[in-house]
Amino acid sequence: MGGRYWLWVGARLLAAVALIAWAASYMGTGSGEKEFQKTLEAMKHVHSFRMAVSATQYTQHNDSLWEVDCNHNIVHHLEHYVNTCTNPPDCSQQGEFSQEEMDFAVYRYLRKADGTWATGGQLASSQTRYGCGHLAEGTDSNLLPPIATMIQRGILQKGDKKTVNGVRCREWLVTMRGAPNGLEHDTVCLGLEDHLPYEMTVDWEHSRALFSDYNTAIQFDLPEEVVRATSASAPN
Repeated sequence: MGGRYWLWVGARLLAAVALIAWAASYMGTGSGEKEFQKTLEAMKHVHSFRMAVSATQYTQHNDSLWEVDCNHNIVHHLEHYVNTCTNPPDCSQQGEFSQEEMDFAVYRYLRKADGTWATGGQLASSQTRYGCGHLAEGTDSNLLPPIATMIQRGILQKGDKKTVNGVRCREWLVTMRGAPNGLEHDTVCLGLEDHLPYEMTVDWEHSRALFSDYNTAIQFDLPEEVVRATSASAPN
């Protein structure tokens, strides 16, 4: 009788320890939050990068490339869209199209069919300066993954190590508290050495983003007006 009692007590203690450890891994300020804080700090020093995004929803598929240069206030965006829907009443936009734009300061340029650039109007504010400013402040920028929000609202669970575009990173599973149903699960892979994000997936449209070329010189095919402006502002 006594042996069974102590066996029962031991089992209860083991279960309690396991439960506490599980809760600490999800709710405590443990390794997850510390790692994400390192990423937030590392992103403050990012001045240029590329982001390739792929998303699929039903019959629609979208691929886009973003190239950002904070030093020269330039954002280049190339988008390719395909909709294979064969029932016109159910299709908002059938077929395939591509669009390319270049934002410089508060000016937008659109690529024409002949390869030249056309003025696309003036922006309300500088997209690059706004986003890069938030990066430097350590707040969410709409350019890189929303690490600050993940720290505040996410349940962070450590995943496996893997390689993304030749870089070793650790995948983290992020469950966003308060997110709409179906949009609460994200993953982000943080570099083991530099702590920067190299991949992110979200529930919405099964989207996957790859980040690369941090702080490298990006070569742009710039509109003539931008070439003249950047040349005039370059140091002698």
